[in-house]
Amino acid sequence: MPSVLYEQIDRIVTITINRPDAMNAIDPETHQALIEAWTRFRDDDSAWVAILTGTGEKAFSAGADLKKMIPAAFGKGGVKRGHNDYGLGGITRGMEIWKPMIAAINGFCLAGGLEEALCCDLRVAVPHATFGLPEVRWAIMPGAGGTQRLPRAIPLAKAMEMILMARTITAEEALRLGLINAVVPLAELLPTARKWADTICERGPLAVRAAKEAVIRGLTLPLGDGLRLEAFLSGTLRGTEDAVEGPKAFAEKRKPDFKAR
Repeated sequence: MPSVLYEQIDRIVTITINRPDAMNAIDPETHQALIEAWTRFRDDDSAWVAILTGTGEKAFSAGADLKKMIPAAFGKGGVKRGHNDYGLGGITRGMEIWKPMIAAINGFCLAGGLEEALCCDLRVAVPHATFGLPEVRWAIMPGAGGTQRLPRAIPLAKAMEMILMARTITAEEALRLGLINAVVPLAELLPTARKWADTICERGPLAVRAAKEAVIRGLTLPLGDGLRLEAFLSGTLRGTEDAVEGPKAFAEKRKPDFKAR
């Protein structure tokens, strides 16, 4: 079986890390497969929303497979380039995807697994999910965006607690901190993620992507620059077919038929 499954139904893609016997940890082959999956989603005009999940009931992903990834990443000459160019799993560094992404977290979400989930825009988890960045426990550190994205997602003091003490938190605490959007039973996990994806697909796709880009880029900008970026991206939507269709559908009291054009 492939280590990454890619399935598309209508406009929704589901990318599944498929190494349940290894807690869906990411080895070099899985890393490469994830790069290919995310590139395919990014470049496919028929794909509007992606869901990232793991196989089984135990783990979303425990992060990098240390037995395989560390020897591949470190040699006598130090860190090697190549497999690390995209951080971990294809989305943590260097790949910009403005289409919406949803993490359906079905269990342990640790280290690189949490770093991948942090790259998603919405996160839904099962009650038994556990979240953490335990790298310092093994004398390494989060290296796929965890030190940057986690403090932007939750209060700084709690992020420092998780990073410096290698402390894990429950789904209940993750929800309270705003790290995830919802907690649902396992049987409802993928249906909930797909329901969210369906809702997003009913919105103007170009507007959704522009809004996501405005938010993500704006997080690192002064307010004035962020407002200018927002105005620019808003302006790019004018004159698109969807921007004509949306108000027309509203006036005609019908559901809009968006084309991402």
